[in-house]
Amino acid sequence: MPVLSRTASFAAGARDTLPMIVGAAPFGLIFGALVATTPLALWHGQLMSLSVFAGSSQFIAAGLFATGVGYAVLWATTLIVNLRHMLYAANLLPHVKHLSLRWRALMGFLLTDETFAVTSSHFHRHPDDPMGHWYFLGSGLSMYVNWQLWTLAGLLFGAAFPRLQTLGLDFAMVATFIAIIVPQMARMPWAVATVVAGTAAYVCQGLPYKLGLLVAVALGIAAGMLALHARRRDGARPTSGPKAGEPVERNASDDRSGIRAEEVSAGATQ
Repeated sequence: MPVLSRTASFAAGARDTLPMIVGAAPFGLIFGALVATTPLALWHGQLMSLSVFAGSSQFIAAGLFATGVGYAVLWATTLIVNLRHMLYAANLLPHVKHLSLRWRALMGFLLTDETFAVTSSHFHRHPDDPMGHWYFLGSGLSMYVNWQLWTLAGLLFGAAFPRLQTLGLDFAMVATFIAIIVPQMARMPWAVATVVAGTAAYVCQGLPYKLGLLVAVALGIAAGMLALHARRRDGARPTSGPKAGEPVERNASDDRSGIRAEEVSAGATQ
């Protein structure tokens, strides 16, 4: 792969994230409309998108705030939901650990499900790309700007159309996550982790404070790691050779080569 310039890498990251941007747009619109129906001020919703930039936890925080729960419960619940970003960061760390703290902090803030899907795929194809961080920046920043614009649109139109969040626009985000997950399932450990995590999330969906998500994440990681170690163990297992006492089969070319080598050796000693 030829090394691209900073601008070209940035543009490539934004371009490859475009399908994810389209899927996230209705999600941002619905969040803005949801905030408009809660006791939160409209500027609170925009500030949340600007400073938090985590769609799932923003939805949960807005919903919990509307029910009047304490701040401790709100913070703990959103923390649990966002723990998956620690896994994303651990996966990408080998590719960005050489960068300065300022770069890594910026990339950590911009890291979302969509950006992780795009950049991890890029680093899998090009693990030694010296401009990979610019590719990451293009992906993350395009998602960030998109989220701010659609949050603002939702805040403005949510007051005018109070039932905007009930129109089923959230299915676009479900389709986006399906598009993120399905390509990863081509590899067995990832497929095992996905199936186990999905099953656990369904079974544990009734747990309070979204703890079912944490259980699903833990079980999915454990299952994926076990499958990965099993595959590596099978791949490292040596192939079985001939048993003791069994003759070693030799083909005709091996016999002719041995005879020729003996003739040359005999001629050299005469």
